[in-house]
Amino acid sequence: MSNLGGASAPPADEVLSGSEIPLKTKLRRAERMRKITAFGLVAPLLVFVLVTFVVPIVTMLWRSVDDTELRHIMPHTIAALADWDGKDLPGEEAYRALAADLVVARENGTAIAVARRLNYDVNGMRTVIMNASRKADPNAESVKDSLIAQDSRWGQIETWGSIKRARGPLTDFYLLAALDMNRDAQGSLHATPPDHAIYVDVLIRTFRISLTVTILALVLGFPVAYLLATQPPKIANMLMILVLLPFWTSLLVRTAAWVVLLQNEGIVNNLLIWLGIIDKPLRLIYNAIGVHVAMTHVLLPFMILPLYSTMKAIKPHYMRAASSLGAPPTVAFIRVYLPQCLPGIAAGCLLVFILAIGYYITPALVGGAADQMLSYFIAFFVTDSVNWGMASALGAVLLGTTLALYAVYNRLVGGSGIKMG
Repeated sequence: MSNLGGASAPPADEVLSGSEIPLKTKLRRAERMRKITAFGLVAPLLVFVLVTFVVPIVTMLWRSVDDTELRHIMPHTIAALADWDGKDLPGEEAYRALAADLVVARENGTAIAVARRLNYDVNGMRTVIMNASRKADPNAESVKDSLIAQDSRWGQIETWGSIKRARGPLTDFYLLAALDMNRDAQGSLHATPPDHAIYVDVLIRTFRISLTVTILALVLGFPVAYLLATQPPKIANMLMILVLLPFWTSLLVRTAAWVVLLQNEGIVNNLLIWLGIIDKPLRLIYNAIGVHVAMTHVLLPFMILPLYSTMKAIKPHYMRAASSLGAPPTVAFIRVYLPQCLPGIAAGCLLVFILAIGYYITPALVGGAADQMLSYFIAFFVTDSVNWGMASALGAVLLGTTLALYAVYNRLVGGSGIKMG
């Protein structure tokens, strides 16, 4: 439509509002205020996520490489070992600096921190450091001979190597230990001796148990989800209550219930004996069987719910169409129904697997010593030995391997054409 009198409309930045402010400026201000208001609404959630999720993870990763105790407590010894190559014992200067630092540390009450840190690296260093802090004399004619006479371990290169490895401020000691590796006094990498290497085996065990539990949950959860999706709403809702019922019961209570059920005189063994299947009770608790049974039971709802959500969205006429075209029920299920369930299968498996690798209470209560997962050792280093560096390193290794496996999983799932959600 043409303008009256042939006049063209003025630009937006020249259109004035009642307050003599250009309309374009007012629109920009309104848009800016809308964004500020939206950010203000999500800001509490953002702060909550940062404080409870991001900050703890960053702190954990930092503690796995932070090593500043000896640098602050024994500065002269660290400086004296700066150019030491680790091939021979350090000179008299390093021994004298060590003695002086230990005397000051004993007076300040910080010698125990040095002893604790070095004992993480070399077993027995706690005794060596505490004895030296009481007997060291930095004014002796030969501090080196004096210390070696007090304890022969001061004449071993590995003792000094543990001090140099703890010089900080950053270290790879904890991360290497979490991978069953270490450095010698020269800085070369070596595998931990087999009789002391445990963490790689524990990590493999953690993923093996998690994968097995995921497969068991899928096998048991798929029929349940299919039943829920194909029943009338009234029946499906009643069955869904049974699926959700475990969420209303404490995890500790559910795990303790399995201890009662699976023990030698428990209901399961008594039932099997009564049916004549076995002659004597089977050991179903405090081993891998109890761990898999209890974890599968606890995590089963997390598999059923994604599967049910996906199956509920599948139209029933797809199967009827396949049958009308001559496909047997089994073929129709495998080639028509199952491919549409893949997003739910992928989501359920990922959810159960991620939850399983971090489990602690269930394996600790129903598993034996050879069935503990990595979370057990993380808890041990936090609560028993108070070795935050090692606990953080194990957590970092678990996080890193989980992210790596998720990247592989995501590539495989994405490459197969499965769309999540």
